[in-house]
Amino acid sequence: MSSRPCHACIPISRRPLGELTALEQLLEATDPVVALEVRLDSIYTRDAVTKWLAGWKRNGWKTAAGKPVANRELIQRIDSLLEGRDVTFVYVPAHQVDGDPLNAIADKAASDAARIQQAAGGTAADLPVPDPVPASSSRAGRSSASSAAKAKRSSSGGPRTLSARYPGTCPCARPYAKGDTITKVGKSWGHPGCADAQD
Repeated sequence: MSSRPCHACIPISRRPLGELTALEQLLEATDPVVALEVRLDSIYTRDAVTKWLAGWKRNGWKTAAGKPVANRELIQRIDSLLEGRDVTFVYVPAHQVDGDPLNAIADKAASDAARIQQAAGGTAADLPVPDPVPASSSRAGRSSASSAAKAKRSSSGGPRTLSARYPGTCPCARPYAKGDTITKVGKSWGHPGCADAQD
């Protein structure tokens, strides 16, 4: 067995089925004798295979509430693929300015795949590199830059801006935080500067 774990980053969707499918595909694509460290921003997927799986099996594939386990066949397949393997699951927070670089690459790969409607699989050599976050994107820097952009747009009669109610990701693949100033960028929401770039 390899003494050095393989660091795997899974491009996933926000839906549990996509997250579980990505994990299944990763396990199928890797040699079972290689130790894996799976870094993922999905608490659901991590907990499904590390906390809830044993209980679901004991309860005849019923949840604690007595309901059938969603995606049972897929979870059973993952369970069989995990059998006898050395796999560690590490949760990494999503969309962090100074977050896990592998998670940023996985998010960009998933966003690119969704945008161009092609599979996001690949090797380290051909995976997309996330856009660098400018040094001025600290909270204070974003706040003053956002205020300036908002004031500029309001006075110029440009597109409407608003304060983000939830954190999200701009079409440029960089995140924005709750409270940041955002505007329509194409069919989505994102940084006012990205909307200016599309004009």
